[in-house]
Amino acid sequence: MIKSVLISSAFFLIAHIFVWFQLNGQFIWKGWKDNLLLVSLIGIPTSILFIYATRWGVNAFDGLFWPPRFLGFALGIIVYGLLVSYFFNQGVNMKTLVTLILAFIILLIQMFWK
Repeated sequence: MIKSVLISSAFFLIAHIFVWFQLNGQFIWKGWKDNLLLVSLIGIPTSILFIYATRWGVNAFDGLFWPPRFLGFALGIIVYGLLVSYFFNQGVNMKTLVTLILAFIILLIQMFWK
């Protein structure tokens, strides 16, 4: 189970990083804002990553669909928070910190609560 959860998590992490840059790269690089069609092609490998993340996640949780959904959601919140903080220098305020902690707690619940 742990191996499948880790593989699923890796796919979710990479996919969320791709999504973050696809959506927010326009605010970092002018070329991304001017080449919408080209940037949208990032969606193809991203979709494949999400499909594999879900497949491995459902397998990891014995055919259940909710745990990998929460796993993906929590990892997405964590990735978003870290990248916004890094690239846009928007520090983590108390509300965001609590949200990140809750996302981490969601991960722990889904992975370890039997």
